[in-house]
Amino acid sequence: MAKPDAAQKRTNFFQDVYEVVKLIPPGRVTSYGAIAAYLGAKGSARMVGWALIASHSQQGIPAYRVVNRNGMLTGKQHFESYDAMQAHLEGEGIKIKDDQVQDFEQLFWDPAKELL
Repeated sequence: MAKPDAAQKRTNFFQDVYEVVKLIPPGRVTSYGAIAAYLGAKGSARMVGWALIASHSQQGIPAYRVVNRNGMLTGKQHFESYDAMQAHLEGEGIKIKDDQVQDFEQLFWDPAKELL
């Protein structure tokens, strides 16, 4: 069997990211770094972000539930409108103030702990 090339590895990583993101429960959020660490790619939070940007062309991937390590809505410019990410989160009962998830620690969903 041939080793996968870089493009194939990236595609597989993106798919892995999507599968984790689909498991984030409504009303909860996680971070790019937590997903990367869970997938064994600690230090690849930016690549998780790239995967989520690419996910907007697919259905059923709640990319809006992924924020930065401080609960900031750093990816909001990649949604259909500038306030769509916040609107999706508020629709699930999450309070946002100044582009930051309130009660972030209580709402944080860590795939390393939740997906044993």
